[in-house]
This record gives sequence, structure tokens and C-alpha cells, in this order.
Amino acid sequence: MSMQCSFGVVRVRMGRLPLTLCLTFLAMATVTFGVPPKKGVDVLFGRNYFPTWAFDHIKYLNGGSEVHLVLDKNTGTGFQSKGSYLFGHFSMHIKMVPGDSAGTVTAFYLSSQSSEHDEIDFEFLGNRTGQPYILQTNVFTGGKGNREQRINLWFDPSKDYHSYSVLWNMYQIVFFVDDVPIRVFKNSKDIGVKFPFNQPMKIYSSLWNADDWATRGGLEKTNWANAPFVASYRGFHVDGCEASVNAKFCETQGKRWWDQKEFQDLDAQQYKRLKWVRKRYTIYNYCTDRVRFPLPPPECRRDRDI
Repeated sequence: MSMQCSFGVVRVRMGRLPLTLCLTFLAMATVTFGVPPKKGVDVLFGRNYFPTWAFDHIKYLNGGSEVHLVLDKNTGTGFQSKGSYLFGHFSMHIKMVPGDSAGTVTAFYLSSQSSEHDEIDFEFLGNRTGQPYILQTNVFTGGKGNREQRINLWFDPSKDYHSYSVLWNMYQIVFFVDDVPIRVFKNSKDIGVKFPFNQPMKIYSSLWNADDWATRGGLEKTNWANAPFVASYRGFHVDGCEASVNAKFCETQGKRWWDQKEFQDLDAQQYKRLKWVRKRYTIYNYCTDRVRFPLPPPECRRDRDI
């Protein structure tokens, strides 16, 4: 018996293929598949960034393709992007402070400027020699944060450079480590959760002392005998919708690669890798903290955190 499978307005004659196979083709034609983000384009530091404080604690190597941030007992240091961005893909190759890094924090994040600011955070919390780094992520919307998640990484981030990136569009925010999704924050405005969509953000990075809270809740203090502490950077990739800090919309919305249908969600393989991270490496998730949140925040189920 001859059968036909309809794909929108197109009909494809299937011959004697079984009905189940026909239905499989139909399902494949209607499912939106996520794909990994494009690889970042490495550029010189000065292309997208400039130092913001303690200029003498930033060291430039290889013509500006590599930058070292230096922390000593006097000060840390940091830099920020030249532009403000409303959606995009932003990545950095970072090699963390080696050895005894307890008390130090290496941060890579996006933030808007208003009192009800939006923010997307990577914070790398140092530890004693032999103990793993902790990667803390957070999302602020409309000035509200308290969405901390913490993981141990599956490698030593001080041994070599690794890529840390954010994909941010109207549909979701995804945190990646070497193209492995470690967290997703979906646009849940329809269930009353604010989402960053109308406040352009600058990109920041810094190395600073936070021994009042960073390692074991402040029990482990920075050992200044090990100073200076050095975090190393490469890549400096920025691919975003550049806007003034007052812009409320992206003029190229719907036209950039990171704004297309395939980036509106993760695919099955990406969700599988995210599940692997949560099962094996997550050490804290606000969504499962019943002391702070007797009822799970509404976005947690949509983000597949519970």
C-alpha cells in the first residue's frame, strides 16, 4: 500500500514504509532542535574592553591577546566592555588563580546600570590547595537575585584555559562551560517572573578579595603570603546587539544568529548534558532549598531544576 506523509504544504510519497516510520518523519519535521552556539572569535583585549580600576594590576601579554589580572593585599583589579548590549553571545577564555586561592573571587558577568538592575553572573570561588573551585551562577531581574546555583567543575580550571560563555536572547539565558550547558533560565514572564529584555548590559570581569564569604562562608581567609594572585584571560569575544544604556529594544531583533529558532531552547542532547552536570557536580541549587524557599520559585520547573 502506498502512503503519503504531509510536511506543511509539501507531500512526500513514502512507498511501502511503515506507518510508524512515517510518523517519525512527521515528528522530526515539526520539532525545533537546539544547536550549540557558534564558536567565539578571539580578538585583542582592546577591541571590546578597557580597564576600570587599579590599572597597574593589569598586565598585557602577546600584544594584548592575553591579559593577567593581579590581586595583592592592596587591591584587585577589573575591566569592562566598551559597549552595552541587549542580547547576544559573550564568551571568555579564563585560567583561574592556581594553588591556594582561598578567599579570592574571579568574576565574569553582565550587568545593567539601573537601581532595578538585571545581571547574569559567573563567579569562581577560590579554595585551598587540593580542594575544587566552586562556580557560582546567579541571575538578577528587576533588582531581584537570590537565584544562586553552585557546581564543582569536572576539571581543574587553574591548569589551562577554558571557555565560559553566556547565550542571552528573548527566550532564554544559557550558561556554558566549554560548550556544556550548566544552567538555563527561561523567559517565564507569562507566569510572573521578570526576564532581562529591556535593559542593556555591560560586560565586566574582576579579581578581588572576598574572604568574608567566598570560601566556606568566610571561614577560610586569604593567605597573603601566596600573593600576588593571578587570573589569566584570552578570547574577549563579544557578539551582541549593541545599544546605548537607555535603549529599550534591539534594532536587529530576530535577525542575528543567536536570535533564531534553533536557539530558543536546548535540544535533547544538551538537556542530557545539563542533567549530567546537575546530577554529578551540583552542590547547591536555590530551587531545592526548602529553608529559603518553602515553595519552589515558579521558574524552577520550567528551567527543569526540579
